[in-house]
Amino acid sequence: MTDKIDKILTHKIFGLPIFLAIMALVFVLTFTVGSAISKIFVSGLDVFSSWVLNFLNTIKMGEVMTSLITKGIIAGVGGILTFLPNIFILFLALAFLEDSGYMSRVAYIMNGIMEKIGLSGKAFIPMVLGFGCTVPAIMASRTLENPKDRLKTIFITPFMSCSAKIPIYVLFAGMFFPKTAALVAFSMYVTGLVLGILTALIMSKADRSKSSDVLLIELPEYKTPNARTVIIYVWDKVRDFLTRAGTTIFVASIIIWILLNFGTGGFSGNISESFGAKIGEALVPILKPAGLGYWQLAVALISGLAAKEVVVASLSVLYGVTNIGSSAGRESMLASLVAVGFGTANAFAFMVFSLLYIPCAAALVTIKKETQSAKFMIFVALFQVVLAWLMATLVYQIGRLL
Repeated sequence: MTDKIDKILTHKIFGLPIFLAIMALVFVLTFTVGSAISKIFVSGLDVFSSWVLNFLNTIKMGEVMTSLITKGIIAGVGGILTFLPNIFILFLALAFLEDSGYMSRVAYIMNGIMEKIGLSGKAFIPMVLGFGCTVPAIMASRTLENPKDRLKTIFITPFMSCSAKIPIYVLFAGMFFPKTAALVAFSMYVTGLVLGILTALIMSKADRSKSSDVLLIELPEYKTPNARTVIIYVWDKVRDFLTRAGTTIFVASIIIWILLNFGTGGFSGNISESFGAKIGEALVPILKPAGLGYWQLAVALISGLAAKEVVVASLSVLYGVTNIGSSAGRESMLASLVAVGFGTANAFAFMVFSLLYIPCAAALVTIKKETQSAKFMIFVALFQVVLAWLMATLVYQIGRLL
């Protein structure tokens, strides 16, 4: 049975289109099923937010602390938790594909393409892991024996769309492309994969090197995924997401709130006079050609250097949306964006920029550790932010004409 299935799934012509179709289906499930479940989280967060606000008013908590708790912590951390069902469905689907034996076939399918760009098929394994998290994906490059292959793989792995970017895609695709949200999000994954492969090809042409590594991989028999294995895999990923929500995103939400509520004159309710507004305004001329010339987006993108989920948490605080995962929250934010001329071309450019710009701090540290080179880490960061700006600008300018 395995041999019969492999004649189709590993076919030299149809193998890759089938893989892309399977991943497209995964994203349809992530958006449809995940969004349906998230409504329960949204309702719970609404009730919790109202209870906290009433409690703070009852005990006559000061304006500053009330704003910090409701508009800073709950809006940031609570808003990002509403995307947990989408993350859960994505990793559940990936766990099924992994434990069924299919993911090893993906590396086999991509072997021919990887060899043509000067890399071993082994290099595609870290790239696939990058769909989950960039940090372990970069560490997985240790399996490559050729030092040049390792550097190339580390260089292009951050192009893969890690799970931390899912909330960004869900939010903007849901707001601006409601009928094709899943396909728009899937296009981000394909874009990252294609750009990564093209970058590796250019690097190989530049140094005229070819991989000496030969792909040797076991293709196990297909089997029904083991429930225990799937549960452990999904729980590990969900726990990592919750840990970041309780640490990195929590701290980042507080910092963003401080930047937006304090200025040279101290605490102020006028965000336009805050430190955050000044920082964002300084970046507006640079981001404007890419359709991202809004100081709020600039601040959100800067916050994403801590962790990409923080971008959405920051937008919650920046636009004063307590529950950004709810229909009302998205409508409120959509109205604010449309009012200043932010449209579909801007939204797609924002997703492209979020896909490609500087990896999170943890990924940068991992790159430095794995390569033993701070210069290489800095080069990766600069290259990605320049490429992100160029691609976002290209997307926006073409999109605006269309």
